[in-house]
Amino acid sequence: MLFAHRGARAHERENTVDSFRLAQRLGATGIESDVWLTRDGVAVLDHDGVVGGRLRRRAIADVDSGELPAHLPRLTELLDLVDAHRLAVSLDIKDPAAFAVVRDLILTRGPDLLARTYLCFHDFVTLRDVVADARGVQLVDSSRLARIKEGPERRIATLASLGVTALNMHHTDWNGGLVTLAHRFERLAFAWDAQFEPVVTSLLRMGADAVFSDWVDRMVDAARATIT
Repeated sequence: MLFAHRGARAHERENTVDSFRLAQRLGATGIESDVWLTRDGVAVLDHDGVVGGRLRRRAIADVDSGELPAHLPRLTELLDLVDAHRLAVSLDIKDPAAFAVVRDLILTRGPDLLARTYLCFHDFVTLRDVVADARGVQLVDSSRLARIKEGPERRIATLASLGVTALNMHHTDWNGGLVTLAHRFERLAFAWDAQFEPVVTSLLRMGADAVFSDWVDRMVDAARATIT
């Protein structure tokens, strides 16, 4: 899977519908974004979770959806796009309160989208806490190798026991042995920050299941060259 990180952010304003659409036209097979919940319970897409100018910054959680800037999309807009083009979607759940809302939106869209959706958590404790309420939604542990104090084999074994689909780490954390380890436990290996063609090529050759990049054109070109 070739995920456009925050859309085609190297080419267009990140986390906007225009950026998501451009990523699809450039050949991305998946879209990545970050989800926050507004005060009135609407799931929206933004990286930092704050809106407003330099002098008056407000958390999205403290703002009603009708007060948000026009460029900031709702999750439903992204789901419409990925449904129409049968793309995968990777969503960072930055606000734990958003999990149930996002899960329910995915479930109401049916099993086809469910199979192409990955909900990512950067906090392992939060991830472990939501497993029981996943209801079939695929979960991802987003971490760094240095943060996995128990070691990668034990972490991947734990993910398998919990039913967590994938481990997502920075591309520099992965090697062929770790990818093979993930696959031995029937988990997927996701790699982020793959900004240059040699990095994408190396990840795909070692068997990574998904890569994330700001540069959709580079990522797609590298994948096509590797596959052929």
